Amino acid sequence: MKKILIILTFAFISLFNLLTLNFNVSYAESNKNSITTKCKSSYIIDAESGQCIFKENETLRLPIASVCKVMTLNVCFDAINNGNLSLDDVVTVSANAAGMGGSQVFLKENCQYKLSELIKSIIVCSANDSSVAVAETVCGSEESFVELMNKKAEELGCLNTQFSNCTGLPKANQFSCAEDVAKMFAYLIKNPAYFTFSKIWLEDFKHPDDRTICITNTNKLIKKYSYCDGGKTGFTNEAGFCLVSTAKNNNVRLISVVLGAESSDDRFKSAINMFNYGFANYKNKIILDKTVSLNDNFTLLNGKKRDFEVKPERDSKVFCGIKENPEITFNVIDYKVKAPVSVGQEVGKIEVFKNGVLYDEVKVVSCENVLKADFGDYFKNVSENWVL
Repeated sequence: MKKILIILTFAFISLFNLLTLNFNVSYAESNKNSITTKCKSSYIIDAESGQCIFKENETLRLPIASVCKVMTLNVCFDAINNGNLSLDDVVTVSANAAGMGGSQVFLKENCQYKLSELIKSIIVCSANDSSVAVAETVCGSEESFVELMNKKAEELGCLNTQFSNCTGLPKANQFSCAEDVAKMFAYLIKNPAYFTFSKIWLEDFKHPDDRTICITNTNKLIKKYSYCDGGKTGFTNEAGFCLVSTAKNNNVRLISVVLGAESSDDRFKSAINMFNYGFANYKNKIILDKTVSLNDNFTLLNGKKRDFEVKPERDSKVFCGIKENPEITFNVIDYKVKAPVSVGQEVGKIEVFKNGVLYDEVKVVSCENVLKADFGDYFKNVSENWVL
């Protein structure tokens, strides 16, 4: 009962602090000079291209506290995407996991929880006990899991990152930087399941022994900044106040990172300043539309028909300044496929160049099924081209 009262008190205090914040979501007049961070390091990028639009000490190695859990989630989602785990899997909590301090949902030793519930508690309220329970489920031990975290950091090109645990609790030889955190988070939000949990504000977390506690999202931006739909906070005395968050307006999604802020309010206001600047000054220009058929004639050999309809497999967007008009050029590569061809089959690709530099590669796919020509089709073609 005492633990439940502690959680409810924490939730009330968090809600009170949220209501007292005065966040400004207007960004029409935002400029780079308006970005004041009051932090040790900051960074903001376009989520798709990774293009940076503002940075400050972005490679400085710093403790990042619970923002470390971004990589914990990455390794867990990799295990799910590889088919080694399922969100519906049942996890039995060890004594080690149940004994974690700091932010927690008070998991009970030997109790069983769905993996999805543990992931949700990590995303929403930064639960340390759930993080360790997930780590032990994926690898058998936190130590082995941390090895995977460091391996993943290397794969993502995080050159200034090293993990010593999966929670972000203070420990020697554990650090990252704003640039690396943005890379980790950009990878995380490619998982649609992440956004299923990241937008939860308040929710009951039900334990199998009939206990219920209220979990509150530590990322206040999802409530007070209308474009924000995800993020991860962190705080220790050593790390200060940290935040990685994402916001989307129209077809632009940005990721901002604030590390070592002086106060909780500072980290949220700094993120908003960066988002406002980004949305006011940058756009995504669609240069290939997946719903529009291409005019280019892609070669179809031995088909029942000579021409077939093709289109880009996905949209291609170029991130650029509002007033910028980059030079966009294309290189069309025709695979000269042979029939039969089915809908969705790759038949070529288009290389997109921005100011002479390769920016994107988009597959070109068939919009229709085309059967292989038979003798009658060949005879018809010869007859139509016969000149008397």
